[in-house]
Amino acid sequence: MNIRTKAYDELMAFQRQTEALGQVAGRLDWDRETTMPRGAAGQRAEECGALEAVLHARRTDPRLGEWLDEAEATSDVARANLRLIRRSFERNSKIPAALAEEIARVTSTAQGTWAEARSTNDVAGFLPSLARVIELRREEAAYLAQGGDLYDALIEEYEPGATAASLGGMFDRMRPRLVELRGAVLDAEYQPEPMEGRFERAGQMRVSRELASAFGYDWDRGRMDFAVHPFSSGSGSDVRITTRVVESDPFNCFYSTVHEVGHACYELGINRDYALTPLGAGASMGVHESQSRIYENQLGRSRAFTGWLMGRMRANFADFNAKDTDAFYATVNKVRAGYIRTESDEVQYNLHVMMRFDLERALVLGDLGVRDLEAAWNDRFKADFGYVVDQPANGMLQDVHWAVGLFGYFPTYTLGNLYAGCLHQAMRAAIPKLDSQLSDGDTSAATTWLRENVQTHGGLYEPREVITRACGFEPHEGPLLDYLEEKFRGIYKL
Repeated sequence: MNIRTKAYDELMAFQRQTEALGQVAGRLDWDRETTMPRGAAGQRAEECGALEAVLHARRTDPRLGEWLDEAEATSDVARANLRLIRRSFERNSKIPAALAEEIARVTSTAQGTWAEARSTNDVAGFLPSLARVIELRREEAAYLAQGGDLYDALIEEYEPGATAASLGGMFDRMRPRLVELRGAVLDAEYQPEPMEGRFERAGQMRVSRELASAFGYDWDRGRMDFAVHPFSSGSGSDVRITTRVVESDPFNCFYSTVHEVGHACYELGINRDYALTPLGAGASMGVHESQSRIYENQLGRSRAFTGWLMGRMRANFADFNAKDTDAFYATVNKVRAGYIRTESDEVQYNLHVMMRFDLERALVLGDLGVRDLEAAWNDRFKADFGYVVDQPANGMLQDVHWAVGLFGYFPTYTLGNLYAGCLHQAMRAAIPKLDSQLSDGDTSAATTWLRENVQTHGGLYEPREVITRACGFEPHEGPLLDYLEEKFRGIYKL
């Protein structure tokens, strides 16, 4: 074995242990949000901080630099592994170990503080924790940016290659058509009926499990639990999902489940040879969101699939007010006033993201103070949506992201929608009889296409390259906006 091959093998053996420890850290996060006793929050914060210190030491170990200099890439897989390990090494080496540990400890505590504040509408009780999280993330961003844009440095963690300028340009191009479409549907003469009925918890969970199975979730490598803010967790052979139940609104549970199944199936669909390597996770959060959003919306909220879902609801609930499949489809996709991003319809969802993008960028750059955030949120919401936030839980306290320090993450939701629009266009061209299958609750053709064209690659390619390879064209916002206009103008008889 020559020295360059030996260096690569030693590097990958070391990296495998680091990836395994990262999965343990993720499991601690999952437990904290699902089954951890409330009184354990302080200890868990210490545990997370201690584990992050170990991980940071491994991710900045000087031997990584030596191995990277010596290792030889003899395949595309090896070249991709070296690219991702080098990116991580260079990024983490800029961050002091004590800062990385403190961020992990503080965000673990802040997440519990946020959940309590959200349940009681206690903004004042949350602000000190949020201020500390922002302080630490700004400090981290300063180390990473090295004189450059702080917000760009944070975006890079979630969407390599993206910048505030590129994302802002995307939003500027999308906003006019979205605002025009929203105005047209809200002013339309025809308005779908809201869902009415009694939807007990047990029935919602039965249907949710059926939905997860219909979309190909592997129960031998996963499980479903409850969380305040639904999420998926893990990779390889252990990928878990969470959902939530609102008895007056079954779609909250159903589409939260399908959304998280999209994330989970991405991880489960990655080439198993990549497990516990840098390639064994999604290419970026934008690509990840493309999977969750296409599962949830273009497939799960399609006319064909909602016809099947209506049948499953008839089998599990005594009565509800949809008179036929067309009316049910319209109800599922009803555009209505609301405060919550995760419950928003497809037309307005990206407007929620645009608002958060502007607010969090201002927070990171120091143009907006934490004490002024609630007023800024409420003012912006009134300007963008036309009505007043009724309580903090429906306003600045609704999302967990800022509590856990995910600044730069929000724009990847819209980027994921953009990618999903492109993938949907290409998938429809490749599967001309897709609707006839979806009407039977059979998503296998669609999910197989996504697995073979997107999911199996994991981190092998850069994010935009993944989408370009799958679609045959560079991703842009046109397919998404065209899809939305065709769908909602049809529903609202415009």
